[in-house]
Amino acid sequence: MEFTEAYKQTGPCCFSPNSRYIAVANDYRLVIRDTFSFQVVQLFSCLDKISYIEWALDSEYILCGLYKRPMIQAWSLAQPEWMCKIDEGPAGIAYARWSPDSRHILTTSEFQLRLTVWSLLNTACVHVQWPKHGSKGVAFTRDGKFAAVCIRRDCKDYVNLLSCQSWQIMGSFAVDTVDLADLEWSPDDSSIIVWDSPLEYKVLIYSPDGRCLFKYQAYECGLGVKTVSWSPCGQFLAIGSYDQMLRILNHLTWKTFAEFVHLSTVRAPCRAAIFKEIDEPLQLDMSELSLDDNFMPSNYDGPEGHLSVRYEVMELPLTLPFQKPPADKPNPKQGIGILAWSKDSQYICTRNDSMPTALWIWDIHRLEVAAILVQKEPVRAAAWDPICTRLVICTGSSHLYMWTPSGAYCVSNPLPGFSISDVKWNADGSCLLLKDKDSFCCAAVPPLPESSDYSSDG
Repeated sequence: MEFTEAYKQTGPCCFSPNSRYIAVANDYRLVIRDTFSFQVVQLFSCLDKISYIEWALDSEYILCGLYKRPMIQAWSLAQPEWMCKIDEGPAGIAYARWSPDSRHILTTSEFQLRLTVWSLLNTACVHVQWPKHGSKGVAFTRDGKFAAVCIRRDCKDYVNLLSCQSWQIMGSFAVDTVDLADLEWSPDDSSIIVWDSPLEYKVLIYSPDGRCLFKYQAYECGLGVKTVSWSPCGQFLAIGSYDQMLRILNHLTWKTFAEFVHLSTVRAPCRAAIFKEIDEPLQLDMSELSLDDNFMPSNYDGPEGHLSVRYEVMELPLTLPFQKPPADKPNPKQGIGILAWSKDSQYICTRNDSMPTALWIWDIHRLEVAAILVQKEPVRAAAWDPICTRLVICTGSSHLYMWTPSGAYCVSNPLPGFSISDVKWNADGSCLLLKDKDSFCCAAVPPLPESSDYSSDG
């Protein structure tokens, strides 16, 4: 892998949908760089510090959320002199997002008073009263024709269906939730999945006309759903719960066909490959060196730290580091906090927050765990290659960790003092964006060979 130099950032960074550009927030400046040359192609000055950025799907426009004002500014790459400013006045702006046609911006006001659709074509705006959430609760169909919006009125949850052409309400139906957490369209746009807050385990599948197709409740009297994700193929629905289990439903009968348990002790006959990150001591041949005794401190035991790490394949049984959350504090660190599908829908990776240093990779075809990666530090982020079956992990260290069905390996970042806290792929899987606290860099990722053997050295 080849790494670029580090560049300054003070906020969000992201690739454009067409992978040609990288948008970087640097205080009040929005810097647009070319992905291949890393030259600055546009520089926009906003009115305040940038809190949030989002590309339009066509990569021609980009919006910046200035939530301290609060205000939204949108810019055009093709027409740098063009600028759109959205200010809701006393209502404020809690969140903003693009519509699928890239020509409308949806803003949610503070205290969820209203959702407003702003047109970049004719300066018209449409209001939708009482959205349930600020940054959540809005989902678009894959074809971009309809939007589902969570509404809360008269102490009850509703879903409004909006046309993305006229932005008029095409239908509305009540949902059987106590406190709706979020919603999502199925990949084929045939159904809408809704789930309740963690205090009530309830997952509901509705047709667009409001008929409840299925109600799923794994248990009662306990914290419920934490993460939900559709497989890219649309055949499987994964539900991660606070009881530290992953459940998979099929889209035909909506029945559970797999339940995966995250055990703190892994025993035979588990066939998973367990990779544990260990330090690789620096190897120096000092036999031919002649140094003055006064040159080296008396308490010197060798080079400080370790310059590299590697994976070691562990034998069973193996006990994973486990943290029992305190019973007297809210938002316990337990349950499935990370849940992500591979591009081909064969694998799904999970992190049980009670075992934050372990990342589990499950094989849906075999209905078993395929691999467990045990890191020295808690897993911060995990992202699948959008083109092939390859998983990238970061833990806040200076290393990247990769897994493929052929094995796992570690990659050292050559930039001094660069701790990788977040990782993102571009759309074609050729480049990674790596974030540190106040800087970022990119890494060119070579394509996977057709076949390879297990490799643990990095």
